[in-house]
Amino acid sequence: MRDPLAEPSDLIRSVSRALRVLESVGRAPRGLTVKQIARRCELTVATTYHLVRTLAYEGYVIRREDGTYIVGLEIADRYRELVSAFRGPPAVGEALRRAAVDSGYSHYLGRFVGGRIAVTASAEGARSPFMDDVAPGFDEGGHATALGKALLATLTPDQRSRYLRDYGMRAFTPATLTTPEALEADLAAGERRGMQIEMGQFRQGLASAAVVVVADRDMERRLVLACSMPAAEMLTSARVVRAKLTAAARNVAEALSGGESATA
Repeated sequence: MRDPLAEPSDLIRSVSRALRVLESVGRAPRGLTVKQIARRCELTVATTYHLVRTLAYEGYVIRREDGTYIVGLEIADRYRELVSAFRGPPAVGEALRRAAVDSGYSHYLGRFVGGRIAVTASAEGARSPFMDDVAPGFDEGGHATALGKALLATLTPDQRSRYLRDYGMRAFTPATLTTPEALEADLAAGERRGMQIEMGQFRQGLASAAVVVVADRDMERRLVLACSMPAAEMLTSARVVRAKLTAAARNVAEALSGGESATA
């Protein structure tokens, strides 16, 4: 949600409107007509028509035979570029894939992006159920995932309170922690354990664990590594998971520092 108070004085209205059109089309997988887009974006049909034509010309929307518009393939290209930029040097992606292969668990990197928790890279593991809602992009369940908890734990209590107030504590399952007090106790337990975990809090029957890769005074430079698995395996293998995850975090940190040295 955009903050109207933060609107820049030099905002280019036509660009802002085009992005609103693109967002509306993206939220409608079945497609939208120009009139539907205009209504959702609170624009005139004439203005919407010009914006849609421009976006279609650039490849960001596609007009189908029934006259509706869907997102274009250029969006996929921008998404791949975003994932590549977030992941960092190729060695980081390789370290992530190696961790997934060696353990069999899907692994994820996370960081703060614009003050929000985001999954920035992932590598699928054969023993982890596929989770399409844990893919590169903003993490809407930061309080319910180990990745999110590991990042929240790096904040001060006041910063954490503001984050939870801004983004809420949605109940994904009956086990989701939905009060700041419960989350604070859980984060403290994770600090003592040396690993943040959740079991069935984001999705029933699944668990995840996370450790810090890079601790930095700048919150946007902090990085965490997480893995997901069937909840039963967390119950019986928590110590093994922590050991492997910590080792994988060291490998990612080394790959990251090596990539930064090469570009210095």
